[in-house]
Amino acid sequence: MIVLLGAVALRSYYYNSAEQYLSSKMNMVSSILQNSYNDPASSFSSEVCLAVENWAEKDRCELMIISEGGKVNLTSSGFVPTIGDDMKDYAQALSSGGSGYYVGKLDSGEKIMAMCVMLPKNDSGYSAIRVVSSMTNLDNQLWFMIMALILICAAILIFMFVSGMYFVKSIVLPVRQISSTAKRYARGDFSVRIRKNNDDEIGELCDTINHMAQELALSENMKNEFISSVSHELRTPLTAIKGWAETIASMPDDMKTVQKGMRVISGETERLSQMVEELLDFSRMQNGKFTLNKEQMDILAELGDAVLIYVERAKKDNIEVIYDEPDMLPFIYGDKNRIRQVFINIIDNAIKYSDSGGTVSIQAFLPDAEHIEIDVSDKGCGISEQDLPKIKTKFYKANYTRRGSGIGLAVADEIITMHGGKLDIVSKEGVGTTVKIRLPIENTAK
Repeated sequence: MIVLLGAVALRSYYYNSAEQYLSSKMNMVSSILQNSYNDPASSFSSEVCLAVENWAEKDRCELMIISEGGKVNLTSSGFVPTIGDDMKDYAQALSSGGSGYYVGKLDSGEKIMAMCVMLPKNDSGYSAIRVVSSMTNLDNQLWFMIMALILICAAILIFMFVSGMYFVKSIVLPVRQISSTAKRYARGDFSVRIRKNNDDEIGELCDTINHMAQELALSENMKNEFISSVSHELRTPLTAIKGWAETIASMPDDMKTVQKGMRVISGETERLSQMVEELLDFSRMQNGKFTLNKEQMDILAELGDAVLIYVERAKKDNIEVIYDEPDMLPFIYGDKNRIRQVFINIIDNAIKYSDSGGTVSIQAFLPDAEHIEIDVSDKGCGISEQDLPKIKTKFYKANYTRRGSGIGLAVADEIITMHGGKLDIVSKEGVGTTVKIRLPIENTAK
């Protein structure tokens, strides 16, 4: 369609240009002869012959003089056209008394454009002048341009096809693959990965989605391990409580057994309570409902209470707790219950990951004029280099041989962060771990 419209437009343009050219030449000759006709001193017949002989456009068109009988008498080329050649332009000019125009073919098959203008009545017997131009070269040029247009359109179509195939291959197919893979991720299958074909935006998107899938798979595994760990942590105290309750029920008169059983039940109940509180705190953090009740507080008092809780417990595991208590530290502005919860969690972890005969050291001091730092160090199993960056991540447990849910440290880190402080962990596998808690000194509420 584009080629057809282009061909029509080109033909119309060039044919109109040719017609205007012939018309201008015809008007020029007609004007000269009209002036000669109106001049009594000049010979009209001589002027006509002179115009034909001096015709300057012989290489582009031919000038003809037609007699009153419709016969060509004179031509600028010297050759009289074949008798059978049709002169519809002359017939049109004769019938209208003015001018005529014709595009057609001669008997020889040559295509021409002709224009004829009637002359005023004169004694020389000449009735009209005619200008004829061959359209062969013009048609050849048009065909060349149309073929060029066809080739250009074909090249555009080929380019569109190739670019379309490239678009399908480089964008549509990868997007379909991404969509299909995303649906599998939505169903919980994180094992599949998207194949990266090019280092472009789509390739970068594939890398991002693959990394996301890896992180989701890791998170899913951590969540499943967390559920398994929590289930085990809940089952252990419940089993102990149930076992001692049955023992007490079967031996109600043995006061020594009853007292021992009640101590175990009380301890395991407290352990369950702490675990449930950790889970609730974690849920509140996830939902954005975790709040602090801040006030001026003595951090040494809360740290001392936490140490006191674990000194006797540590002795039962043959672990020594060394607390280097300073005389005085500045007050801070915080939630004393949450700060004590952090101390309990950190000290409990230090004892939990220490072996029998080990020591846990606790220090509180001023590293600078604006902060208080509490360090809790143990000489336990330590944390490997690859596990250390993830140790504060929710659900993450570096060592599954020790009890714990894997969220206590994440909760502690969040509490310290909400107080404007920082919780850092320095550890080396097989050497031990030091947890550094740094809190800002503030005298007024913000």
